[in-house]
Amino acid sequence: MAPLTAYLFPGQGSQYVGMGRALCDRSPSARQVFAQADSILGVALSDLCFNGPASELNDTINTQPAILATSVAALRALAEGWDESPSFVAGHSMGEFSALVAAGALSLEDALRLVRERGRLMKQAGERQPGGMAALIGLDRDTVEAICETAHRQSGQYVGIANDNCPGQLVISGAVTALALATELAREKGAKRVIRLAVSIAAHSPLMEESADLFRQELNTAPFRPPDCSFVANATARPVIEPDSIREALGRQLTSPVLWTQSIGWMIEKGMTRAVEVGPGSVLAGLVRRIDRGGERTNVEEMLAS
Repeated sequence: MAPLTAYLFPGQGSQYVGMGRALCDRSPSARQVFAQADSILGVALSDLCFNGPASELNDTINTQPAILATSVAALRALAEGWDESPSFVAGHSMGEFSALVAAGALSLEDALRLVRERGRLMKQAGERQPGGMAALIGLDRDTVEAICETAHRQSGQYVGIANDNCPGQLVISGAVTALALATELAREKGAKRVIRLAVSIAAHSPLMEESADLFRQELNTAPFRPPDCSFVANATARPVIEPDSIREALGRQLTSPVLWTQSIGWMIEKGMTRAVEVGPGSVLAGLVRRIDRGGERTNVEEMLAS
C-alpha cells in the first residue's frame, strides 16, 4: 500500500526574521508567491519576512499573512521537485488558511485578505478584553480541565484549553486573573513547565466571540470551493468538505480549541504514514512525533536542503 501523506501548515508563533529567503533564492515559484503577496496586500511583506524588524513581524496583523505567504511559497517550491499530492491537509490555527490554499479550496489572494483581517480583529479583541495564553507541559487533559474549572470558579473569569497540541502539551487561554490563577494551580499539580506565551490575547476562547462574529461576515463573502483532498478542521478533528461547512469551522475556530492531537490521530487511523510540515520551522513535525512515533515526519526546509 502506497504511503498516505499529510501536509501540515504552521500557525502564529512559527515566524522568524529571515523566513522564506532561502526558498526564494532557490525557487522561482516561491519568488512569485511573495511578489503576489506584496501586490495583493499593498505592503512589502516579503521584505518584512526576510529582514524584519522582529517587532513588526510579530505584530499579529503582519504575522498571519507573513506565515501564510511563506507557507504557500514553501508549498510551491516543494511542487517543483516533488509531484506527490497529499491525501490530507491540516493547519494549526491560522495555518488552516494555508491548508485550504494547498487543497484548492481557497485562492492565495482571498486567503491573504482573510488572514490580514483575522489578525486585525484578534488584535482588536485583545485591546478590548486583555487576556493571555500559557503552555502547560507534563499534565494530562483531565487535570488541566479541572484546573481551569477551579480557576474559573474562584476568579469569575474564563480560562480553558485553547490547544491540545500533543499528549502532555496543552495550551490554556483566558482572562488575565483567571490565567494567572490557573498557572499557579498547574505548578501545584506538578506541571513540568509552565510557559506564559508572549501574547496579550486569549485566542481560541469565548473572549474572541465578538471578533469571531465580525470575522464570520468576512468568511460569508469569501469564495470557498470543495477541497481536492481531506481538509481536517481544528474545530472538529474531522474532514470538512462543503464550502458552508468550511466557513462554519473557520468561524468556530476563533472561540473553540485547536484539536491537534485528535486531528493527527484521525489521519493516522485513516492510513497517514508521512507528515510533511509546509512552512516556517518544524514545530508541527515535532508534535506529530510526540503523538505517534511511527512513519516519516519531516518539514519542507529539511527536504529542500537535502
